[in-house]
Amino acid sequence: MDRRRVYSALVFFPCFYVLVRYLPPMAFSGFVAAGVFLAQYEYYRFHFPERWSPPMGLGLGLGLLVTAGFALPGLLSDTANISFIVAAVLLSQLLAGREIKSGFLDTAVVAFGVFYIAWLLGHLILLRRLDEGIALTFFLFLVTWANDTGAYYVGSLWGRRPLAPRISPRKTWEGAGGGLLCSVAAAFICRAWFLESLNAVDTLLIGLLVGMTAPLGDLCESVLKRGAGVKDSGALIPGHGGILDRVDSLIFTTPAFYYYLLSVRTP
Repeated sequence: MDRRRVYSALVFFPCFYVLVRYLPPMAFSGFVAAGVFLAQYEYYRFHFPERWSPPMGLGLGLGLLVTAGFALPGLLSDTANISFIVAAVLLSQLLAGREIKSGFLDTAVVAFGVFYIAWLLGHLILLRRLDEGIALTFFLFLVTWANDTGAYYVGSLWGRRPLAPRISPRKTWEGAGGGLLCSVAAAFICRAWFLESLNAVDTLLIGLLVGMTAPLGDLCESVLKRGAGVKDSGALIPGHGGILDRVDSLIFTTPAFYYYLLSVRTP
């Protein structure tokens, strides 16, 4: 095992615990905004070879706007937010002066990056604002990480049957099954440890939900990387790759977890 993965985790976990447990929600919103910005930048580099370009800047700015909309609920309604994003992306093509065919592709890439990363991952801010938001945030991260870790080790030791050979040859059905079991086990451990308000049925269903959506998020990012011909989204985190490599599962598990909670907690 790459020791850099362990060292990165030893630095991140205490900082993350202090951020979520002791700092105000706005600090956590800033943390999410920074993660969204970096993950979006890595995603845009899949398509835009230059380190900076006007379409990339537009996408990053719109991503921050979406994140701000989650952090400041009265800033813009969801409908206004989406309308502004679509209009801004389309109008940018009139001013960019690029060749029309490539401009159309740029538009799709910019818009997709905003919704894929900023919109979906921004639900972390909404989750943190729920009742017991601190515990729920820890719960989501731990269960998602348990899935990633279980899939990695079970797949490395016993993986034989490829899960999606054309997308990610190293991912296996055995690894996916190990990740699913680890998600369920982690959900029950977290419930007994600090989230007793969850009943056993919800805990089981959430464990299964996270266990199924986490690998989908991973595979979706693998499709993007394979299309771009890169192994990692970046090299910011030693032993792990880029920010997008670390949050790809959370991009899917966060909204799934959040809307499940809304469905079972709303009278």
